[in-house]
Amino acid sequence: MKIQERTGAGAGRSAAPAGPAVGDRLPTAPRERKPALAALAVLLILVGALGATMLVLQAGDRIEVVKITKEIPAGQKVTDANTTSVMVAEDPNIHYVEWTQLDALKKLKAVSTIPGGVVAVGEMFGDEAKVPEGKALVGLSLKDGQYPANLENGDTVAAYRVGGTSGSGSDSDADKGSSGSTGGGNALIVDEARVNSVPEEQNGDLVSSTDKPVTVLVDSADAAALTQAASNGEVALVLVPGN
Repeated sequence: MKIQERTGAGAGRSAAPAGPAVGDRLPTAPRERKPALAALAVLLILVGALGATMLVLQAGDRIEVVKITKEIPAGQKVTDANTTSVMVAEDPNIHYVEWTQLDALKKLKAVSTIPGGVVAVGEMFGDEAKVPEGKALVGLSLKDGQYPANLENGDTVAAYRVGGTSGSGSDSDADKGSSGSTGGGNALIVDEARVNSVPEEQNGDLVSSTDKPVTVLVDSADAAALTQAASNGEVALVLVPGN
């Protein structure tokens, strides 16, 4: 009797449902798809592609124009040595001089001093130079030794009276110039003048006895004294700081 009771009790326990094994994971819900984020990603890709296309199209609107590489004094012309080409964005409001028009530009003169490093525009050039108010252009004819070597357009120089004596009263006032000197010797005539025109020296050229024509831009008040000394061949130019 006891054996049967224990057997029946064991049978009852084995019939009870077993719990889940340790370590088993609970089932998870399927991952939710977000079509809005996918659409946004596609839109960003399209915007980036459109921006790259616009940059390419803008680059296609650039034109090749003339750039001034060295200062051009008033009245002087452009040359192959003082110009180069550069690409700029086309703008109908700016009168750029296109690179294909360089030969035609060489026939015109700078109406005023053009600094190096700027892009050329049509308003910078004309048939004649414009002398600034209060200034005057004075032509000099200088012998070798009366001007520094490698003198160039745009150089700043001082003008001195050399090699002469002033004995007449009519010359004394003109000799004063900006320095107030009335005698001969090395009297300062103009302390600061700008070289407006000077012939370019070619490498290998021998020293010539021909005088060098040089045009300088000076204050109107100094023009008379400088012209008087130049007519006697008594002017020498010296480079001053600022070149």
